[in-house]
Amino acid sequence: MINKKWRNPALPALFLCCSLLLPLAQAQTAAVALPNVVILATGGTIAGTGATTTTTVGYTAAKIGVEALIEAVPELKKVANVRGEQVMQIASENMNNDAWLKLAKRINVLLAQSDVDGIVVTHGTDTIEETAYFLNLVVKSRKPVVVVGAMRPATAISADGPINLYNSVLLAGSPEAVGKGVLVAMNDQINGAREVTKTNTTTLDTFKTPELGVLGYIQGSKPFFYRQSTRSHTADTEFDVSTLDVLPQVDIVYGYANVNPIALNAFVAAGAKGIIHAGVGDGSLAKTMTPALVDARKKGVIIVRSSRVGQGIVARNGEADDDKLDFVVSDTLNPQKARILLMLELTKTSSSKEIQQAFYKY
Repeated sequence: MINKKWRNPALPALFLCCSLLLPLAQAQTAAVALPNVVILATGGTIAGTGATTTTTVGYTAAKIGVEALIEAVPELKKVANVRGEQVMQIASENMNNDAWLKLAKRINVLLAQSDVDGIVVTHGTDTIEETAYFLNLVVKSRKPVVVVGAMRPATAISADGPINLYNSVLLAGSPEAVGKGVLVAMNDQINGAREVTKTNTTTLDTFKTPELGVLGYIQGSKPFFYRQSTRSHTADTEFDVSTLDVLPQVDIVYGYANVNPIALNAFVAAGAKGIIHAGVGDGSLAKTMTPALVDARKKGVIIVRSSRVGQGIVARNGEADDDKLDFVVSDTLNPQKARILLMLELTKTSSSKEIQQAFYKY
């Protein structure tokens, strides 16, 4: 009980004022507490348009700008303070080394800022796994980077882009995603950049990590992780693209029945510094290919044995005497990702032994 001597007639009004201001202060605190996520748009199906609402093939990719993508998902404002940048506007089959370097440099600049908590990259699905793995090797931060796309254009009846974008922003702003490397989030699933691959031409569940499995799921606006990659990535890699303006030429030669060395020889003649041999089975070498591969190696070209199978370890000294031939094996990296790692390694070294260790490290 307040002593009448000390009773202040202004106290009730003060208490009333405080009670009215408290919800406002709490609302402001909640707004401030939201993570800051930057969406970097590159084009792709997620920004595509079709002739009708039922057009899910034969549409035009990379038509919608980043601001329109953000406005189409107002729920984003509930999970993050979002802003967007249009880095490029292309279909992902046109992705190239120059675009990767531009994107990576911008991401590293943004993530170095204290007011940026995570990055989302909207991307076409055809090369999404390659861009994600490149970023996984060159992003210099443990802050989340999430690459996202869509299998249906934005104009389709059941477009998957809006929910994929929402989940990706949620993931990029979450503490659970910190230090997990670059992630690909589609179809309510979280996959790691190193292992994920596109497995179907058109279905929504195309992105999978067939043998090792997803890293986790997004359910009820919350990410759930069940495993993580053991390979070095992002801030723990040796690669620095800040001073790079070009990447070494590395090409892929595909193995098949009745294969010949015409493509291989053409790539070497065109200046290839490395060749990924996407061999059959365990990276096997046809008799028609071995002499040309040996000759290329003698000319200083790094030869990496990968497999067109897409899953499993390519065994060193298994289907070829790699020690004698001075070849490298790709471990579990598929040909398109092996190409990316070899390009980056060639900016650091020309030693086949050091490059082989990198394939076991990354």
